[in-house]
Amino acid sequence: MLEADYHIEVEGKDGGSFNCAGDDRALLAMEHQGQHLIPVGCRRGGCGICKVKVLSGEYETLVMSRAQVSEEEEANGYALACRLMPRGDLKLSVVNQIWIERRKEQLQKRQLGG
Repeated sequence: MLEADYHIEVEGKDGGSFNCAGDDRALLAMEHQGQHLIPVGCRRGGCGICKVKVLSGEYETLVMSRAQVSEEEEANGYALACRLMPRGDLKLSVVNQIWIERRKEQLQKRQLGG
């Protein structure tokens, strides 16, 4: 059975959006579409680089490291995008904005040949 595609909007200065099937994890869907809206780390729920706050929408999460997302944070909408599976359209905010700025600078340097 095919799962529905959901729209995921990432807020912020360099925000954007992408689609994600309900049986896929948000971070992997973003990467497959060539987007760089959320920082990418280990992709297994252990490093915390892809931490987001879900501002709206329904979702489920797979097992996440409690060192990265406490039970209290999870109850308040925080999750790791690599463990986040949408159950409807989502609006997210990236927690690690500093990483995004560094990544953007790296990509610009590569494009300029540096």
